[in-house]
Amino acid sequence: MSHYFQNDEKLDSKEVMFTASLFNMQFKFFSDKGTFSYGELDYGSKLLIETVTINQEQTLLDIGTGIGVIGIALKKKYPTLEVTMTDVNLRALNLANKNAKLNNVDVEIFESDLYSNIDKKFDLIISNPPIRTGKKVIYTLYKEAFLHLNEKGSLWIVVRVQQGAKSTVEYLKTIFNTVIVVEKSKGFYIIKASK
Repeated sequence: MSHYFQNDEKLDSKEVMFTASLFNMQFKFFSDKGTFSYGELDYGSKLLIETVTINQEQTLLDIGTGIGVIGIALKKKYPTLEVTMTDVNLRALNLANKNAKLNNVDVEIFESDLYSNIDKKFDLIISNPPIRTGKKVIYTLYKEAFLHLNEKGSLWIVVRVQQGAKSTVEYLKTIFNTVIVVEKSKGFYIIKASK
């Protein structure tokens, strides 16, 4: 069985384009089999994009970017933001590059298994985390986010209640100084954890 958080070169390709309205702007995205939320913008990512607040922050890491929706949308809304987007899925990264060009944004995109190829710190780290990879991987993503954030930096994530949103909040409290649930909608929590 193939998953969007793995590389599966044998998987058939069937690219489709979809449109999404975010911040009263229209976006177009290519998506393909073997990538997250094939053929549509998922509700959790949309909620996360539209909930995150960006004020003085200058650098953002979209980890597990998939086809690039979160990073691209936030770069379009905040053009001065320096956006880095990473994923382990090469098909998704190829699409993220195409989608960045399609939506006219200048972002940095590269392969990284969690933080393996990331050697700097950010004001914001944002993710719709790949819950199906399992707790060990997800909790590593959260724990190492703390190490890759600047002072007063924040991690923003979206988690479904039925996929452990409440236990995620409790775990993040063991790492971060402040953890708040910023938004709840349709069974999703938007969680902000700050250094």
